[in-house]
Amino acid sequence: MKKCLIVIPAYNPDSELLTYVENLVQFGFDSILVVDDGSAPEKKPLFDKLEAYSEVTLMCHATNLGKGRALKNAINYFMNLPNQKQWSGLITVDSDGQHLVEDVIKVHKELIGSATSLIMGTRQFDKGDIPIKSKLGNKVTKVLFKLMYGKTINDTQTGLRGITKDILPQFIKLFGERFDYEIHMLIAAVKNKVDIKEIPIQTIYLNGNSESHFRPVMDSLEIYGLLFRNFFKYMGVSLMSFLIDISFFQLFIVLLGTLTASRRIVLASILARIISSLFNYGSNKLYVFKSEKNIQSTVFKYYLLVVLQVASSAALVYFFYSLTGISEIFIKVLIDGLLFFFSYRIQKSLVF
Repeated sequence: MKKCLIVIPAYNPDSELLTYVENLVQFGFDSILVVDDGSAPEKKPLFDKLEAYSEVTLMCHATNLGKGRALKNAINYFMNLPNQKQWSGLITVDSDGQHLVEDVIKVHKELIGSATSLIMGTRQFDKGDIPIKSKLGNKVTKVLFKLMYGKTINDTQTGLRGITKDILPQFIKLFGERFDYEIHMLIAAVKNKVDIKEIPIQTIYLNGNSESHFRPVMDSLEIYGLLFRNFFKYMGVSLMSFLIDISFFQLFIVLLGTLTASRRIVLASILARIISSLFNYGSNKLYVFKSEKNIQSTVFKYYLLVVLQVASSAALVYFFYSLTGISEIFIKVLIDGLLFFFSYRIQKSLVF
């Protein structure tokens, strides 16, 4: 059977970590990497006891660098291990006692039977004893991830993950030094069409999750900022496209001043939209979605989407205006706002 590396990032853990590692060893895990992420000096005796186990390797950070950096350094450690053929991958485990050893075993069994997979130990958040902030945070992140990336992941923040060795290289260069790194890992997995498997595990919160080093405000902002990062870039490009469209429209109105008003406006609108759409297409392809598809396979889909978006906007505005009698401008703002979001999702998943 191929070997598996257990990775445990630890920052100021309590003494229960020693018992937990002992249980992992008793259940047959003989390759355990503990990352001391800059813990306080008084924690050194605990880490010394851990390092005394022949099955444990201790990696130390001189200062607290964050969970994301600890995981990336662990991946780097794994990728430099000799005899890579004997390894199936690694399993990340939190140090606060949330992951039962039997659940680690479940993920391990799935890992050794998988190829190019990310295995998620998924907690069940429908129980009554789950802290409200954890339950709410997971639901919000789950919905936002689905909206932005089109993939339902029931536990986006689980620290129990099995990662097959073939996909590890794509995760080592990702940005994110704290808890946001785990979200970025999921985004990269979805983008690269990695097989994501969810394994139900028991949900344990000790002392109201008091041992967690998750900062509710700052870490949540980092996570949500990462989730919306591409969408913000998309909005920026769209704003620039709008300004280009308006600027060239004004320029062509001046240059075509000898034509009748109707012809001047129609021609100026068409020419300005051609220029702004070329900018929008190129920026979305190269900057927002960083698509490697060739122009031939994307430009037709892009302009077909533009035509459908304009036609849908006109039809829906007319329909709701006829139905309600509300101002056309107000209806158009609402409709175009929704179409703007759907256009982002379509461009992300189908065009680029």
